[in-house]
Amino acid sequence: MGVFDKVKQMGELNKMRGQAMALQKQLALIKTEVTEDGVTVVVTGDQKIEELTIDGSPNMRVVNALNKALKKSQELAARKMQEMGGGLSGLLKGLGQ
Repeated sequence: MGVFDKVKQMGELNKMRGQAMALQKQLALIKTEVTEDGVTVVVTGDQKIEELTIDGSPNMRVVNALNKALKKSQELAARKMQEMGGGLSGLLKGLGQ
C-alpha cells in the first residue's frame, strides 16, 4: 500500500468517524419514556439513562450507577470485538474493503 493509499484511507476513516459522531448526536436527541408501577425511566437513543423517577422522586444516584455500568459494558464489548477481528477495521477487511 502506497503513501497515497494510506492518506486516502485515513481520510475515509476520518469521514466515517465524523459521520458516527453526527449520528450519535442525533441519537442523543431521541428520548423514550416508559412508566410502569410508579417507576418512570427516560432513555436516550444513544443508550443513556437520562431520568429515573420512583413514585415521583427522581433518583440520580441510580441513574449515575446504571450509566456507568452501561458504559463499562460497552467498553468491554468493544474490546472483545477488537480481539475477535479488529473491530470495524476487521469487519471492513472481511468485506474486502
